[in-house]
Amino acid sequence: MADGTKAVVDTSTADAAADEAALAAAIDELAGSDDAGESASTEAGKGTAAVAAPGSTDADGTDDDDVRATGPEPAVGEETSEITAPLSVQEIRAELAAGPPRKKPAPEPARPARRPTDPQPTVDPRDTATLPRTLPAPARRSGDMIGHRYRLEECISQTETFSSWRAVDEKLRRAVGVHLMASGHQRARKVLAAAKSAALLGDPRFVQVLDAVHEGELVYVVREWLPHSSDLARLIANGPMEPHEAYQMVRQVADAVAAAHRRGQAHLRLTPRCVLRTDSGQYRINGIAVDAALRGLPEEEAEDAQRADTRAIGALLFAALTHRWPYPEDRYDLQGLPKGLQNAAPDQVRAGVHRGLSDLAARSLFDHPPHHAEPITTPEELVRAIARLPKIRQPEPELPAFQAPPRHNTHALPTAPNPTRVADNTVAPLPASSRPASSRRTRRRLRRVVRATAWTVALGAIGVASWQFVGYLHHNSPAAASTATSTGGTSPSPQASTHNPGPIAIKGAQSYNPLGEGTEGKDDPAKAVDNAPNTVWTTQWYNDQFGTKPPALKSGTGLMIDLGSPQAVSSVNVQFVGEHTAELRVPTAASAANPMQASPEAFTVAGRKSGTTVEYTLESPVTTRYLLLWLTALPKDGSGRFTGQVAEVKVSG
Repeated sequence: MADGTKAVVDTSTADAAADEAALAAAIDELAGSDDAGESASTEAGKGTAAVAAPGSTDADGTDDDDVRATGPEPAVGEETSEITAPLSVQEIRAELAAGPPRKKPAPEPARPARRPTDPQPTVDPRDTATLPRTLPAPARRSGDMIGHRYRLEECISQTETFSSWRAVDEKLRRAVGVHLMASGHQRARKVLAAAKSAALLGDPRFVQVLDAVHEGELVYVVREWLPHSSDLARLIANGPMEPHEAYQMVRQVADAVAAAHRRGQAHLRLTPRCVLRTDSGQYRINGIAVDAALRGLPEEEAEDAQRADTRAIGALLFAALTHRWPYPEDRYDLQGLPKGLQNAAPDQVRAGVHRGLSDLAARSLFDHPPHHAEPITTPEELVRAIARLPKIRQPEPELPAFQAPPRHNTHALPTAPNPTRVADNTVAPLPASSRPASSRRTRRRLRRVVRATAWTVALGAIGVASWQFVGYLHHNSPAAASTATSTGGTSPSPQASTHNPGPIAIKGAQSYNPLGEGTEGKDDPAKAVDNAPNTVWTTQWYNDQFGTKPPALKSGTGLMIDLGSPQAVSSVNVQFVGEHTAELRVPTAASAANPMQASPEAFTVAGRKSGTTVEYTLESPVTTRYLLLWLTALPKDGSGRFTGQVAEVKVSG
């Protein structure tokens, strides 16, 4: 058994020697083709390096790293390098020992180059520089559900970047506001961060952020909805605020913004649309941080957030005091300031503005306030300046006029007036403006009393005359007749009460357009009834006088005066700027309910005058609430066009 084993070993040794000789011969044969293989491998390596070189940038700005990640693989070069590379003896021995070579898997097919229409390569979502600057707002319709919870009801505003909706929270059954934006937009991450930061503020003076979600291709922010509130733009649309109301607005807004800055928050987009007044008179601020993130801000405003918010509060106060926007452009239904008034205080723009509030607005708004005053640059400084203002008291409410109780005893006859009391001038009758308007039942009772009084007086007169005539027949003497006459004249006849006219307070005025479209004046109509002749209500300009060229669209333009309640009017005084021709008209019973919608023909002409100062005196007092000043001829202004100006209207009764 030992001999047999040795024989086997010797045989294997001989076989190994033969194999080594065969391998040496194969290596010598392969050595002749090394040069061709190496040259092919070098060329392939160069091609591969040219494709995979990192750090270069194409002409179109695309990084080569992105192209390498999705571009075609150099399949041909790699296969050639793998076939022609020389193998060492050890590698060949290892292959022979491993047995017959396995079948190599087929190479993967080369991927085609990326076309411009293919999806963009994946990037880090935190890198906002690679996101698009503009992306259309997501298209949504009323009734769509957001987040399986919020049902869209009405689109409030729509921009190229985002849309704002009034929605319903189906889970809590309440109204909410929703901002929608595409998640791929460059500002989407900033909007989410701003919304989450605003939600942590927790100040009830700000409209609360309820939710901020990134869901698929959509980013939405849900906020509190205040259905019974009015924004500042709507509050000052018809005229400036009273000083006390403007003071309350700026004080509450400045306190809230200063508190937000102390906690590291800024609004940066404070406009009249963002300031809301509730039914209780409280002011609340909407869109802190979120509005600025939605719309984007210049870098200079974002750097100095305190100055930007202080200047915005000054602009709000300026608009509330003057009914003008403190910049050249027209914004929020307000006219902008002309170039000559760009650095003027509110009391220089409009007469009668509270001096303390005017200085406060100028110091907050302008970097160089008038009168060399120090500017206010932070909300905290603004709060301290407001606290130093003298207290602005709320105007006293108007007390109703004294009304005497009506007489309910319809059977009692009126007594004859006392001649001594009538002659006494110290007791003057009440003016007609303070007489109460009788109800229908009271008027019926008065008519019955008048009828009964008339019949009684008539019967009494007949009785006295008969008695005198009978006495004359019996006595038939001048003395008896004189006695009878003196006896019958013991009761003096009632004297007619005199009417002393007094001023009637005017509650308001509106421009009257007979066509029912737009306003007829450039300025606030209240300037014509503010007891200040230096303030003037100016009409629109016209190329021709009314009715001079056919077709005559208008026969005039008007100013509707509201007395607040029916008053007995006896005269009206009007001061114009220049020569005017105007009519005083009184609404009829058909047009008294809604005179602003009635045509000029639905009024009764009470007088027609021409001049710069005219006085309409009525033959007898007319009880009415509304008076129409109907202008039919206007003077020319400096540009040759026809323009009317009413300085002051006073009503007496």
